[in-house]
Amino acid sequence: MKKPVLLGVVFLAAVLAVILYSSLNLARYRVEVCVQYQGRGACRTAAGSTKDFALRAATANACAQIASGVTDSTACERSEPASVTWK
Repeated sequence: MKKPVLLGVVFLAAVLAVILYSSLNLARYRVEVCVQYQGRGACRTAAGSTKDFALRAATANACAQIASGVTDSTACERSEPASVTWK
């Protein structure tokens, strides 16, 4: 095999290894959030690279199930969760 081809294959393998490694380590924190909004409730689990990101994602997912429209969703996401369980 020619040297430029070999270097190209090694470089491609290194790039793929970095992408795979970084994508596997993104979800360091996992949380379940239960919210109550306008008499309805929902619980959702999410994972994220930071605690804040995981908490916001789980809250947004739960609110998406029980709130309708942008205004309700925003109000729901700003409300205090009924429970937060770190996993």
